This record gives sequence, structure tokens and C-alpha cells, in this order.
Amino acid sequence: MTAQIIDGKALAKSLRIQFRQRVEVLKTQGVTPGLAVILVGDNPASRVYVGNKVKACEECGVTSFHHAVPADTTEADVLALIARLNQDDAVHGILIQLPLPPHIDVRRVLEAIAVDKDVDGFHLYNVGGLVVGNTIFPPCTPYGVQLLLETTGIEVAGQNVVIVGASNIVGKPMALMLLQKEATVTVCHAKTRDLAQHTILADILIVAAGKPNLIVP
Repeated sequence: MTAQIIDGKALAKSLRIQFRQRVEVLKTQGVTPGLAVILVGDNPASRVYVGNKVKACEECGVTSFHHAVPADTTEADVLALIARLNQDDAVHGILIQLPLPPHIDVRRVLEAIAVDKDVDGFHLYNVGGLVVGNTIFPPCTPYGVQLLLETTGIEVAGQNVVIVGASNIVGKPMALMLLQKEATVTVCHAKTRDLAQHTILADILIVAAGKPNLIVP
């Protein structure tokens, strides 16, 4: 069977046009969507990711609030910033750019975000909702993959889906979302023996392992 490569850039462009139209409607109703992004430290990759998010906001007409704080900022100060943003009516979504410095408890910080502003879907309330198919915000990357699959017209139900990578950000939530679609899901990870024996059986292969050339013909 010939592999089908999906054009994510084309879908992203189409979605941004749709989002901008929806934002314009909201603005006529007196609501300007606002996204706050918190960056702790000066990780080069994180700066690029944050820059991309700010650019996406600009393209869609969303107001972005960029909060960059030093790497030695205390956990208490980060939590205080989140508390202020939770109460700010101009902020409708809050993102914490990961990773955080080692002296900050990631889970405590993520749990501090108001559930209805947790647009990354990392709060335990939203994570738990994935199990029963009822979450306010699904995690962004798995949701993006789901949208990409929908563009192919392939019916996910009954398909053998193999996910390579078992992170809390992509692999695990992706598996839960596909189970809700009645796919047969296999999750492979660093301890999986003979990876190729699993991937060769996949009708749909999703890879989020951060290792180049992990999958070969």
C-alpha cells in the first residue's frame, strides 16, 4: 500500500482564515479574544515556538499577551502571574511554554491555570475528560492530527493505528482521542521491542518521538 502524506500547511492556512472570520464576528459583539503566553527563561527553541504563536495570533486578529520572565523566576512568582491572568477578563486563554526550569514544579503550574482558560488542555480536568470523551480543550497537537486525518476522508473507526511516542503531550492523549473514534490503537515507546513489527501492521501511523530516521521503509 502506498503511503499518503498529508499537507498540514494547507490545512493550517485554511483554518487561520476561518479563525479570523470567527474572531471578526466576536469583535462585532464586543469580544476580542486574548491569549497570554508565559515564557520562563531564554530557551532558543521555546522563543521560536512563542514567536510562532504570537504571529498566529496577529494573523487571526487575536490579542496576544507575551509574558517573558527570567529563568531564575521563583515558582511562587509564576503562580502569582497565572492567578492574575486567571482573573483578567481580557485573557481568554493561557499557555505555559514548556519546558520549565527544573526548580519549578510543572504539574503545579499547569494545575494553577483556570480550566476554562487551559487552551493547551494540560490541566488534569481536561486530561481526565479525554478518557470519557468530554473535555473543554483537547491537547493542541493531537487535535491537529485528528483534523489532518479528517481531511483525508479516511474512516478511523476499525483502523489499526500505531502511535510511536508515549508523551503526555502527544502520544497518550492521541491514543485516548482515537479510542473515542473506535480505532484499534497501539502505543509504542522507548521500551517497545522490535518497533518495525508494530509499525508494519499500521493502517495509520502517527510518529511523535523526536528522533530523526526512527521510521524507515
